Amino acid sequence: MKHYHIVSRIAIYLLSVILIAFGLFHYKYPYDLLVYVPDFLPGGITWAYVVGTAFILAGLSFITNNFVKVAGYVLAAMLIVFVLTIHLPNSMNAGAPEMRQMALINLLKDTAIAAFALHIAAGAYKQHLHFDHND
Repeated sequence: MKHYHIVSRIAIYLLSVILIAFGLFHYKYPYDLLVYVPDFLPGGITWAYVVGTAFILAGLSFITNNFVKVAGYVLAAMLIVFVLTIHLPNSMNAGAPEMRQMALINLLKDTAIAAFALHIAAGAYKQHLHFDHND
């Protein structure tokens, strides 16, 4: 079981790096992401920074193995909200076929990352950096 644990940790570290990269992208290009903020939400550009911070904190949580369960569930909830409020409406209502296709790809990507985050959160009691006989 030790090999499973190592592969699992590598997968979590890869996701963490990707989440941090997403977060940095939100900070570097917030105005490019402003078009995705639903009109009914006040705050505008602030949401790009809030989401970027959430991605970075979730990535750091997974890397440092602290607050993994909370970070995983919050990340999954945030991504499911994105799927339901941004990607699904865009995939159904976008005018250009290319935009509908891109929205569908983002819907699938965020759903997959949310599922991985749920898996990490559900198994957080097993997340440790040393090996026991029970691994």
